[in-house]
Amino acid sequence: MLLGDQHVIVVDLGFGDAGKGATVDWLCANHSVSAVVRFNGGAQAAHNVVADGRHHRFAQFGSGTFSGVPTLLSRHMLVEPIALARESEALARLGVADPLSLLHISGDALLTTPLHVAANRAREDARGAARHGSCGLGVGETAAYALDHRAPTVADCRDPLLLTRLLDQLAQHFAPLIGDRFDSITDLVALYREFAAAVRIVDSTALARFAARGRLVFEGAQGVLLDEWRGLHPHTTWSTVEPRHARAMIAGLGHRPYVLGVTRTYLTRHGAGPFPTEDPALALPERHNTTGEYQGAFRVGHFDPILLRYSIEACHGIDGLSLTHLDQHPGVQTAVAYLTANGVTNALHCGPWQDLTYQQHLTHLLTSARPVLEDLPPDPTHTIASLLHTPVALTASGPSRADRVPVTVAGAAG
Repeated sequence: MLLGDQHVIVVDLGFGDAGKGATVDWLCANHSVSAVVRFNGGAQAAHNVVADGRHHRFAQFGSGTFSGVPTLLSRHMLVEPIALARESEALARLGVADPLSLLHISGDALLTTPLHVAANRAREDARGAARHGSCGLGVGETAAYALDHRAPTVADCRDPLLLTRLLDQLAQHFAPLIGDRFDSITDLVALYREFAAAVRIVDSTALARFAARGRLVFEGAQGVLLDEWRGLHPHTTWSTVEPRHARAMIAGLGHRPYVLGVTRTYLTRHGAGPFPTEDPALALPERHNTTGEYQGAFRVGHFDPILLRYSIEACHGIDGLSLTHLDQHPGVQTAVAYLTANGVTNALHCGPWQDLTYQQHLTHLLTSARPVLEDLPPDPTHTIASLLHTPVALTASGPSRADRVPVTVAGAAG
């Protein structure tokens, strides 16, 4: 199935960091993919790919770049040109020829600027001990500003007069929060003009053109448990992580996608927020994730099918699992229930979409929840397929492309 010609949506079922990038890299390695389409998030993504002796943490470039697969940053992406230039330089040092030539960016994508980044960090700093766990890269400020204002987009980078006006308005809006530390809008406009000249800015027809050449892989960012409407509010991202946007784009092409959910054999969380199965005593080495200046500590916990089944419901179902970190689960158990203030529960269900009151209720419930744990077998693949009622289609016992193996492990009916 995964090696056929069906379009694939890759989505993280947890709090992120489960192995989406490595999964996308593997899907692209057989040269059947015409483009990797990013359908949410921004420069805060950190998708680690290890292949052919190279390691890169993909942020805005698609994780098929090592295989020469073009990236399409859709209108749902928040594009940060300065970080994008730095990432291009890093990829060039790793031997990728002319990385910017692989980029195709929707003109409708919102622009994340240093103003958004400064405002994000100022707001998170002001929260003190009540931090939300932001990456501090301006994603939330970019999305929030666009709700009520004419926000700058990638296409605006080609119009210096319009862009200057929009950036001036942005600076005035954020002045009470960050002061006047950015007094050179002119320099920023010049930089963005160079960016616009260096990349392909495309319209809504680009997706169909790529689809006509081969299958597409839609690469999600963050995890469903951080989704702006389904995550544990307020410790969430300003982005729709579950695959509704990717599904809508594919539906416009007349296709049904294969949705591949990614999870580790244990759970992780980067930064603040409830984490019922967290266990600091778990001795699980982490090669590529560390404490973040704004996110906070990288946390680990036991496998949690209760949260993961909730994520699958939030995705309106998935077709298969990419199960990673099979080499790193000594001492890991699985939650079979929670002990909560409302009694014992072994299931969570989605409330009405866009109902943040319900999401806050879940956050409150899970903050004090204690897991009832049972042992996992040495090879938990079949057990996890059964617990999540979903077949396992791909496994990984290490960080590199060579460690990934396609399998067919049926999941028990739900």
